[in-house]
Amino acid sequence: MVLLLNSSYGAKMIQCKDCEFCEIGPDGRRTFKCDPFSNIKEPECLAKWQLIRLDMLVASYQEMLKWQGKLGHLQDKLFKYMRREIEDMEESDQWKLDEEEEEQQEGEDIR
Repeated sequence: MVLLLNSSYGAKMIQCKDCEFCEIGPDGRRTFKCDPFSNIKEPECLAKWQLIRLDMLVASYQEMLKWQGKLGHLQDKLFKYMRREIEDMEESDQWKLDEEEEEQQEGEDIR
């Protein structure tokens, strides 16, 4: 992050790594304890917080797409199986429909 001049105070913007609400773990992962509703230090912090949240949202969406891609093949197989079962049921019940149609035609022929 480049240091920017704060126009209202003329002071330099604090960096996240220097903020009391930022913790850096031994693996270099940053944890932000700032809350945009209670303890934001500077207006730029809100913009950074929004970018972090947006990045988390995109990452979770990408993970969801990966799972959906993995389940897509299973879903296709399931739909094919269900369609085959429904067609088999309709085919096995076809004799009932044929009988009813014959009875209706005989009834119409008698009139």
